[in-house]
Amino acid sequence: MSRPPPRARPTPEQIAALPPYPGLPPSRIHVLSTPEHLAHAEARLRAAGPVGFDTESKPVFVAGAPQTGPHVIQFATATEAFIVQTRTPGVAEFLRAMVEGDAVVKVGFGLASDRPQLQRSLGLTLGRSVDLSHAVRRLGFKDAVGLKMAVAVVLGQRMSKSRKATTSNWAQATLTPQQLQYAANDAHASLLVYQALAAEGLTA
Repeated sequence: MSRPPPRARPTPEQIAALPPYPGLPPSRIHVLSTPEHLAHAEARLRAAGPVGFDTESKPVFVAGAPQTGPHVIQFATATEAFIVQTRTPGVAEFLRAMVEGDAVVKVGFGLASDRPQLQRSLGLTLGRSVDLSHAVRRLGFKDAVGLKMAVAVVLGQRMSKSRKATTSNWAQATLTPQQLQYAANDAHASLLVYQALAAEGLTA
């Protein structure tokens, strides 16, 4: 299959002019905290095919301080997102099945940095997955591409990445609506980028 012509990296001004990435509505963002929630989510994810995947960690502001994350792991289908706080009692078996199992293909950005954190903090080895940072390079980019740029290039949309949310306390017991939306968007947008690339034969 022939590759599409290289795409130009849009400028910040060009990205700002794009329509906003809509994201999932709050009613489609689920925080998993009960056995019933976990069973429902596992069934939905196993039936979905490839799913969006990402993690969030409480930031470290002191040089040399240990990283204790990930504190949040998120999965997304095309229509809903599932948010797991890793310290919630009873989620270990679900995370092991979803993260390590090859039945659910995880697609996301920067998975190389997620792997050691998952192993160190949770004893989990990331199973079958696709790192889209490298897949997007097949569009003609020299370097790996992050989610915000990929959404602009592949989906033609502007994705907001709030620094306030990025650097917020992801280890807190109750996540804010802004944190939930941010986490859901990361996983959901990753899946949409993957689906668009797959349609062009660029994910194999």
